[in-house]
Amino acid sequence: MNEKKAFETVRHSLKPRRFEHTERVVEQATKLAEKYGGDFKKIRMAAILHDYAKYRPTEEMRQKVMKNSTLPMRLLDYGDELLHSFVGAVYVKEELDIKDEVILSAIRYHTTGRAGMTLEEKIVFLADYIEPGRTFPEAAEARKLAEDDLDLACLASLKNTIIHLSNKSLAIYPDTFEAYNDFVNK
Repeated sequence: MNEKKAFETVRHSLKPRRFEHTERVVEQATKLAEKYGGDFKKIRMAAILHDYAKYRPTEEMRQKVMKNSTLPMRLLDYGDELLHSFVGAVYVKEELDIKDEVILSAIRYHTTGRAGMTLEEKIVFLADYIEPGRTFPEAAEARKLAEDDLDLACLASLKNTIIHLSNKSLAIYPDTFEAYNDFVNK
C-alpha cells in the first residue's frame, strides 16, 4: 500500500478532527525520523495508520481480543482506550494486508509504549504524544525535550501518562510501566 492509498483509507475511517490529528502525527513523525533516523517509509506508514481502528465499535474490538490469540487478554482489564492500538495493528494486517512487523509494532505500541522499544516505535509513540494539536503543558515539555533527546522525551511522555492516569485513579497498562522503567534504567 502506498501513502496516498493509506491516507485515503484512513480518511474514510476517521472523523475529520481525528484525521487532522493523524496528519499532524505524520508531520511530527517525519521531523523526528529526519532528526533521529529509523526506517523513514515505515515510520510514515505507521503514523498514517496508527489510529485506523479508533472509531471501531468497542464491543467489536473486545471480541477481537477474545478471539485472537496474538492479542493479550489483559487488554480487557485496562479500559477501552487501549484497544484501538493493539486491535488496530491486527486490523491493519488483516484488512489492509500490511504484514511488516516494524509498521505493525509501531501501531500496536503507540499508546502504551513497551520495554525495548525500537526507534520506529519510539518515534510514532512520541509523535502521537507531542503533535502540535496536543496543547496540554506536558506535551509542550516533551516536545521541547524531543529537540535534543528522543529517549528523554519518551521518558517524560511515559512519566506524564502514568501521573495523569494515577491522578484519575485509572489502571495503568503494565507495558507503560515497563517502558518507563526501561528508559529510567538506560
